[in-house]
Amino acid sequence: MSPRRERGLASRFLGAQLLVVGTSLVAAIVVASLVGPALFHDHLVMAGHPESSPELLHVERAYRDTNLITLTVALATALICALLATVWLSRRIQTPLGKLTEAAQRMARGRYDTRVPAMGAGAEVDALATSFNTMAERLQRTEDTRRQMLSDLAHEMRTPISVLTVYLEGLQDAVIDWDTTTSDVMAEQMARLTRLVEDINDVSRAEEGRFVLDRAEESVTDLLQAAGDAAKEAYAAKGVTLEIEATEPAGTVDVDRQRLGQVLGNLLSNALRHTPPGGTVTISTGGQGSEDVAIRVTDTGEGISREQLPHVFERFYRGDTARDRDHGGSGIGLTISKALVEAHEGALTAHSPGPGHGTVFIATLPRHSHDRAEQAMITT
Repeated sequence: MSPRRERGLASRFLGAQLLVVGTSLVAAIVVASLVGPALFHDHLVMAGHPESSPELLHVERAYRDTNLITLTVALATALICALLATVWLSRRIQTPLGKLTEAAQRMARGRYDTRVPAMGAGAEVDALATSFNTMAERLQRTEDTRRQMLSDLAHEMRTPISVLTVYLEGLQDAVIDWDTTTSDVMAEQMARLTRLVEDINDVSRAEEGRFVLDRAEESVTDLLQAAGDAAKEAYAAKGVTLEIEATEPAGTVDVDRQRLGQVLGNLLSNALRHTPPGGTVTISTGGQGSEDVAIRVTDTGEGISREQLPHVFERFYRGDTARDRDHGGSGIGLTISKALVEAHEGALTAHSPGPGHGTVFIATLPRHSHDRAEQAMITT
């Protein structure tokens, strides 16, 4: 058996209108046949016509004939109007739906730049077109990110793999001896590959909300000091000053110390990457009211343009690809950091006056419960 063919929009419109016309006609026939004659007869008798007079019979017959002609003409007119309305409405709707279908088919073939204009077929159809364009724009951004991600991954993996290949071939050909230098180089490249794999895994877990936090009450001052101690050697090697400023009392937060240390480490590494020698990076803390604590990482480096600022937390986004590749950034750290802060019911934001004027990242975290109570008592 052949599959049942679905009815088109025009036939559905026509069927609906014929149902309305048929129902209305049946109602009119019932009223005209049952109620009308008796009512008409009573009025003629009240006007003085005898019950069995020939005039009364002729008038009632004329009434019935007139009703029949009127209903017949009304039925024909209704059918013609229903047909015309169906054709007009179906064309008005089918045309934009056809364009949307063609656009969807182009997108299915990978044409993510496809857009549909406002088609003036009503608010609902225009809303559908707007939603389609929004979906297409997001898919295009996702595809662009995917392509950029593959390019970035290829670049990030190429260098350590090339180094490992060269050393492995050298060892096989007895050109290179296995000594401390060789061991350190290969260990460093393996660590770089391992870090990249871990970062990719963290991005996946961040996007799926699969972070597991081991939370405990931690001193904000201690967290800042630990992050500064971990980064001070890298800062000293580049000649960038790292300053730690903690407003006393900075209070405590309920966080996973290791994960928040990862956030602060990412922010400090990012600041160091974009701050030239002789610059300054400051990690500080301060209150954001009685409910929150703000941790700020402020640098005097390159800054971020207004166009790039909304994208800094997007995965694998790099405003200047060549520059960041030279600096060793993979474009993953800020994405992971934002997801980790949000997993702590906080927020991570970026602010910059523009290129050449530095950047400040602000991680806002809720205070520990007893700190919030004490702060509220101080405020009152």
